[in-house]
Amino acid sequence: MYSKRFTISLVFIILAYIFMSFLALMLGDEFLNLNAIFNAFASDDELLKTVLLDIRLPRIIMAILIGMLLASSGAITQSVFTNPIADPYIIGIASAATFGAVMAYVFKLGDLYFGILGFIFSCVFSLIVFKISNKSSIAALLIIGIAISSFLGAFTSFFMYYIGEDSFKIVAWLMGYLGLSSWSKVAMLFIPLVFCLAYFYAYKNELNIILSGDEEARNLGVDANKLKRNLLIVSSLAVAFAVAFTGLIGFVGLIIPHIVRLFIKNYNNTLVLPICTLLGGLFLLICDTLARVILAPIEIPIGIITAFFGAPIFLFLALRARSFL
Repeated sequence: MYSKRFTISLVFIILAYIFMSFLALMLGDEFLNLNAIFNAFASDDELLKTVLLDIRLPRIIMAILIGMLLASSGAITQSVFTNPIADPYIIGIASAATFGAVMAYVFKLGDLYFGILGFIFSCVFSLIVFKISNKSSIAALLIIGIAISSFLGAFTSFFMYYIGEDSFKIVAWLMGYLGLSSWSKVAMLFIPLVFCLAYFYAYKNELNIILSGDEEARNLGVDANKLKRNLLIVSSLAVAFAVAFTGLIGFVGLIIPHIVRLFIKNYNNTLVLPICTLLGGLFLLICDTLARVILAPIEIPIGIITAFFGAPIFLFLALRARSFL
């Protein structure tokens, strides 16, 4: 069942996780070698422990969790719409989640409500888009998604203007920012991640069936419309909590599923979903580490790093798919 390429991918990603996790712990405003990291747990240096355990480690885990949420939701969205460019960011689900998170900020609600309001708005938006998609071409779907995203973006911009000087925090957040990572946020992200991944994997076989078309799914006893709607709602939950805590980080959910399918040469979600989820976390960890160290002590918003790598990769994949390369 599991191909050689799947096994190679899994081993490579696990080894890369170990390497990147230690590297991310070492790099920062102050370089720490491996001895310093291992000795920190037995040391009385509270500052060193704080840097490692309360600043760098939760940030590493946050980057991995966010990457997993975005990559898995991207793979599911592409399968639901049976289109490789139906990414939550492109069709506007992320913009709806952003609007909800900004509303939570305006009303001075707690961190958890950023995710809750983001989920409510992204869920409503995704259901509207899904309803429209049943009657429209993918081109029309993308146009509608962009239009509604721009409409919500106008409201987001208005609230940023209304907030005044504090709006700089939102601007930085909208560009993707992991600097406010904490163990409490890790805990809040872990719950929706486990739920979403469990739901996605529970319906992996049905998801494979609907890739063959709604009529084929109906013949096999699968209610394609109901399944797609439910998967889109759960995918909206993943995107909402990712956006709520780190802002807009594009291209993860778009390019990671492409790369995985290209390498393992398989569209079976039993294989694609786990590798896609793991690779998404690794990709965002690499991007966040680069964002911290390239211009240290100045930190580059992670959304800029993902776009820097993501846009050329997506262009290459698009051209390759159309046999231009």
